[in-house]
Amino acid sequence: MKRGLVLEGGALRGLFSAGVIDVMMENGISYDGIIGVSAGSSFGCNYKSHQPGRVIRYNVRFANDPRYMGMRSLLTTGNLVGAEFAYHYMPLNLDVFDIATFEADPTEFYLVCTDCLTGEPVYYRMDKVNYESLEWLRASASMPLVTRPVKVDGRVMLDGGISDSIPLAHFQSLGYDRNVVVLTRPRSYRKEPTKMWPYHLLMRRYPAITQAMARRHEMYNAQLDFVEREERAGRIFVIAPLEDLPIGRMEMNVEKMNNVYNIGRQLATSLLPSLREFLGL
Repeated sequence: MKRGLVLEGGALRGLFSAGVIDVMMENGISYDGIIGVSAGSSFGCNYKSHQPGRVIRYNVRFANDPRYMGMRSLLTTGNLVGAEFAYHYMPLNLDVFDIATFEADPTEFYLVCTDCLTGEPVYYRMDKVNYESLEWLRASASMPLVTRPVKVDGRVMLDGGISDSIPLAHFQSLGYDRNVVVLTRPRSYRKEPTKMWPYHLLMRRYPAITQAMARRHEMYNAQLDFVEREERAGRIFVIAPLEDLPIGRMEMNVEKMNNVYNIGRQLATSLLPSLREFLGL
C-alpha cells in the first residue's frame, strides 16, 4: 500500500491546506508521496522539508512587501507574485527552505504545471532543490493573466490548475492507492464557466490555454465527482472546508490569512483519529 497526499491549489485559500498539513506534520503522519497543484505545490513542499509553520510565517511576514506580491509587482514585472523574490531570494535568504532535509527525505514530491502550447498537464518529480526545480515550482503556481508564462526545461508553462486541478487520478496511476485529498472549496462547490473575454484578449499567443480555460469548469467538476465516488468507495480520505473560506484568492489581509490557516488546523485536529485509522497508523 502506498500512501499519498493530494493538495489542490486555490492561491491564498491554500493557507487552509497549510494549516491541515502542519497538524499532520506535528503529529508524525508521513506519506510515501505528495502531489500538489499551484499553491498546493508551493506550500506542500514544506512537508518534505519538515517545516511546519513556515508557510503561514512567511506569508504573514511579507504580506505587505511589494517584492512578494501585489499590483506594484504586476505592473513592473508582469507577475503578481514576485518571481525572483518569492521563489528564489526569500526561500534561500530570508525564511530559509531546508534544502538538505527536503533532499534527504524519501517522500516522493510531484507538482503539476500546464504546457502553454498544448494545454495539457505536465507532471514533474522534484527531488533536488536548485534554480531549475524552483522554476518548476513557480510555473505550477503561475496563474494566467496575472503571471508571465514560465520557460523551463524547453517548455513554456503556467498554473497546473488549468489542466489538472485535483490530480488524484494521476497519482493513482503511479500506484498510490491510499490517498488523502485536501480541497480548498467546500464539498458542495461546483465551478461555473470562466469569463473568457480576458483570455481572448490577453492570451492570444497561447490559444491552447484559452481552450483549456473554456472547458476548465467541466474538467474541475468531473474531478469533484470522481473524488466523491472514490470517497464513497473508501479509497480516499477527503479534507475540505465546511464552508467557503473567508478570504479572496489574492487577499493579503493578515487577520484573514491567520483565520483561514487556523480553520485548517482546527479541522485537521478534529479529524486526526479517523485519519490515522484510514492510513492504518
